[in-house]
Amino acid sequence: MRTRTLLTLTAAVAALGLAAPASAADTPVLTTTDGAAVAVGDVLNASLASGTAATFYSSATGTSGISCTSSAFAATVTDNPAAPGTATESLTSHTFDTSGCTANVVGVLGVSGITVDNLPYTTSVSSDGTVSVTPGQGSVIQSTVKLRTLLGTINCVYRAPSLTGKADNADNSISFTNQQFTKASGSSLCFANAFFTAKYAPVTKGGVAVNVN
Repeated sequence: MRTRTLLTLTAAVAALGLAAPASAADTPVLTTTDGAAVAVGDVLNASLASGTAATFYSSATGTSGISCTSSAFAATVTDNPAAPGTATESLTSHTFDTSGCTANVVGVLGVSGITVDNLPYTTSVSSDGTVSVTPGQGSVIQSTVKLRTLLGTINCVYRAPSLTGKADNADNSISFTNQQFTKASGSSLCFANAFFTAKYAPVTKGGVAVNVN
C-alpha cells in the first residue's frame, strides 16, 4: 500500500512539473490587459497618444516640416504565437486628418492631404517590444503629401524600405522615432527627406488595451 502511495505521489508531482511550463507556453505574444488572448482575425486600433503629434520633419534634429494632431491606424492580426515570439499583423489603414495638420515650410500655406500608399503592410511585433513595418513583395512604404502653395497644390511622394518602432506596455503604445523617408518625386518645395515621429496609444482590441508578452 505504501509503495503504491509513493508511486501515486511521484506521478502527481511529475505531472504538475510538466503542466506548469505548458501553461506558461500557452501565453501568446499579444493579450489584452484583461488576460484574453488576441485571436487571428482580430482588429487592433490606435490613435495618437493624447497631447502628442505625428511629425514629418526635414531633418532628424530640426522642427521644420509638417505636424498633425490626428492620426490613426488599424491592423488585422495574422499570427499570434506563444511568447516569447513574434506576432504579425496586416496594416490595412493608416490615416491623417489634415484638418489638424500644420506646416512651417517656406512657401507652403498648408497641408491638404496625407495618404499612405501601397497598403497593406506587414507589421511584426516581437516579445522584446520591437515593431517592424515592411511593404509587400516588390513594393515600398510610401506616403503622398499634398501641400498648398502660392502656385497651387503640389504632391510630394516619400518612400522608405521599412519602419522600426517600439511597443511599451506601460501605456500600451507603439512609437516611431525619426524614421527616414526619402523624396521620390515632387517640386523643390518638397524637402529631400522626411523624418517621421509618432506615438500611438493605447493600442486596443475592441476597446481593451493590448499587451506584448
